[in-house]
Amino acid sequence: MKQAGTLYFFCGKMGAGKSTKSKQLAKDKHAVLLSEDEWLSSLYPNQITSFEEYLKFSAQLKPLVKKHVQNLLSVGADVVMDFPANTHKLRKWFLDLVSEVNASHQLIYLNLTNEQCLHQIAQRRNAQPERAAFDTEAVFVHVTKFFEAPEASEGITILEFSGKE
Repeated sequence: MKQAGTLYFFCGKMGAGKSTKSKQLAKDKHAVLLSEDEWLSSLYPNQITSFEEYLKFSAQLKPLVKKHVQNLLSVGADVVMDFPANTHKLRKWFLDLVSEVNASHQLIYLNLTNEQCLHQIAQRRNAQPERAAFDTEAVFVHVTKFFEAPEASEGITILEFSGKE
């Protein structure tokens, strides 16, 4: 029987660099990269204008993505998911996904300060003006209220970066 692939996924506040790191990791590992932002913008163009709408459409996407990722892992492909794992509930979803197909996993935790994240968000706003409406300090403050740092007690293999690397 072929060895299942490894799932790599990310935890970090808005602006921590999850998308940037996921692209680099997928390249380094020769892994399949799946980006939630790309899927959502393709499936629901111009329909996500609030955090609540994002949560709604993200939840609709999860069952399809889960099956797809499990199929990839089952045939031995490594998968990098640029989907946030920023709460206990979201991390449990990732853990269930891998345990159901006996795949291994690695959570990359980008543990940056609010100041580091806000600085990177400001840079992103300049580089990607189309994101300016969502990439604001107010949205950062709102979204960060829901953030829960990962803990080893969750049964997740965590690799932590502080942003100084």
